[in-house]
Amino acid sequence: MRAKPQVLKIGVVAGEASGDILGARLIDVIKTRQPDASISGICGPRMTALGAVSMFPMDSISVMGLDDLAARLLNIMRTRRQLAEHFISNPPDVFVGIDVPDFNLGLEVKLRQRGIRTVHYVSPTVWAWRGYRIHKIRRAVNHMLTLFPFEAEYYRKHSVPVTFVGHPIADEIDPNVDVTALRNGFGVQADQLVALLPGSRKSELNALGSLFIDVAKNLCEQRRDIEFVAPFVDDDTKSYFGKLLQDSGYNLPIKVVTGRSRQAIAASDVALLASGTAALEAALFAKPMVVAYKVSWLTGVLVKLFAHVRYFSMPNNLLAQPVVPELLQRDATTQNLTAAVAEFLDDPALRSDVSRRLATIYDTLKMGASERAADVILGLPG
Repeated sequence: MRAKPQVLKIGVVAGEASGDILGARLIDVIKTRQPDASISGICGPRMTALGAVSMFPMDSISVMGLDDLAARLLNIMRTRRQLAEHFISNPPDVFVGIDVPDFNLGLEVKLRQRGIRTVHYVSPTVWAWRGYRIHKIRRAVNHMLTLFPFEAEYYRKHSVPVTFVGHPIADEIDPNVDVTALRNGFGVQADQLVALLPGSRKSELNALGSLFIDVAKNLCEQRRDIEFVAPFVDDDTKSYFGKLLQDSGYNLPIKVVTGRSRQAIAASDVALLASGTAALEAALFAKPMVVAYKVSWLTGVLVKLFAHVRYFSMPNNLLAQPVVPELLQRDATTQNLTAAVAEFLDDPALRSDVSRRLATIYDTLKMGASERAADVILGLPG
């Protein structure tokens, strides 16, 4: 009588909504290949909907800023200790830490010391910020999965086993869109359209929301045939921006919407946005953009002390030559941002050249990330 095949056991920790999305895509692929696989740890709603078991709420390890961390640090450390004890007593075939490096790397060190194979999915920005963490990463992971090719090069130089899997967002996006149809969907009638994306958090809106409104006002004074669309992740942030717009006293042609950020970017001539995921999405649509970045004085000082990259927007880090104007801190003024956006609007040849260069990023990152990640994870258990 044949022995029943052993069920594959995977431990996993995702600590943010983006990690839940990545984890769900990964679980979907793994379950297709091994339907009986057992997956447990800390998971979000998308992952649990696919059969993963969450031992703690995902938001129990999510933090927003230093104040939030200080208030919740003891509970977070207790959660990590309990997870470590659980996985050491009930060893998975492989543990997958999805992002949240400040939580996952410490857990991965403990598990790897006990002989549990560990994979970290989504590289910490060690190549850009706090490079000393590479020593801990080397102790923590059997394999690193990166979303960007230059990250994989960095890990190879530091003797960390690594696979560049591509970016899941590139797998979702089709850059060949009907711009006219998208503009009609937003009710846009003007010849020129600028997408405004000042961020998804209230702290970002406080830093950039009114600034972007002032830029829109300046652009309207310079030209008549222009409109704006400002998409927000939820109704709360939409309302918050709407209040900023109302308080400005300006009567501006800004269409404020919930969701549809990718459609807004794809429909626009130029995007004015906060540094972050939106910049990558704009690059995948080959859309010219201007990136602004404003943080507190203390955070700015820390960035200067510990950062070791020249560019803070991902598109510029992915290209041999930068094409995205980046305006940081004091340089992120109404005048400077207006001039940068206007330069793109006034020069079709420049927009075309920048679009052509940005288009290469899509070809670089569209690789079937979830399938490639599953290949590595399922190949590790011995």
